[in-house]
Amino acid sequence: MPATALVNAPAVSVVIPVYNEEAVLPALFARLYPVLDALGEPYELIFVNDGSRDRSAQMLAEQFRARPDVTRVVLFNGNFGQHMAIMAGFEQVRGQIAVTLDADLQNPPEEIPRLLEAIRAGHDYVGTIRRQREDSAFRRVASKAMNRLRERITRITMTDQGCMLRAYDRALVDTLNACGEVNTFIPALAYTFAASPTEIEVGHEERFAGESKYSLYKLIRLNFDLVTGFSIVPLQWFSLIGILLSFGAGALFLLLVVRRFVLGAEVEGVFTLFALQFFLVGILLFGIGLMGEYVGRIQQEVRRRPRYRVAGVLQAAPTAPEDAA
Repeated sequence: MPATALVNAPAVSVVIPVYNEEAVLPALFARLYPVLDALGEPYELIFVNDGSRDRSAQMLAEQFRARPDVTRVVLFNGNFGQHMAIMAGFEQVRGQIAVTLDADLQNPPEEIPRLLEAIRAGHDYVGTIRRQREDSAFRRVASKAMNRLRERITRITMTDQGCMLRAYDRALVDTLNACGEVNTFIPALAYTFAASPTEIEVGHEERFAGESKYSLYKLIRLNFDLVTGFSIVPLQWFSLIGILLSFGAGALFLLLVVRRFVLGAEVEGVFTLFALQFFLVGILLFGIGLMGEYVGRIQQEVRRRPRYRVAGVLQAAPTAPEDAA
């Protein structure tokens, strides 16, 4: 790292992905900067505009001009997703501690000092648990179900995988930057490398404005990527199902042969056989789709295409260190 970068290196870096949040940004600025100013230590805010189609990029540029000393803005030339936006922010991080925060204000910025305290207590990764979720009942139930399924399959213990208010120490950020995966889930990836992870409870508020960027389909895709990206257990389960079905099919064949010689020709069970066949075909198609997910991930990795494209970075020029007297 250049000498000028060392001199200007902040203690804390906060990475915030932004996508179509023009209605939220003024309130975010009004709450976030006072919290960080009150820390009494150098910090930087890294906003990553993930191809917003509203005025978010212009508002971020205006905020950079208002606070160029602590504000940096990474501008994508398209929409590459929340986790790619965070990875792009991590590549710009200069602080010894990195904090991720969503722009929608559902996670209060006032909780950031508690995460920093946990990191400085000796942990390298701090996850969070939303104390009282202000989401719909369906979303809370679905989230808990997916958390349990994900933990059982991947052995990654995260009480609340959907909360992106998290803290990482510098060494862990560097490790994450060394991972070149096309599709990833940052909290789970960090957990696999963390030596001393912990979790704390944080507040949760209703979305300040706008709508969630995660539709039901995107949530399903996210959890599917999480499971297939961190475990081969689904393939092992399917192999076991295939073995059991093979034994079942063999037993059914022997039963039909015995009935053919004992009872003679039968036609009454033809619809049962059709139903069984449709069931087996459904299992087969599911297995093909599951294998396709893994093969697709491999295909995306071997192409080695860039994960995202940065159109520009708004940041103040580093100041040279003063000569010693």
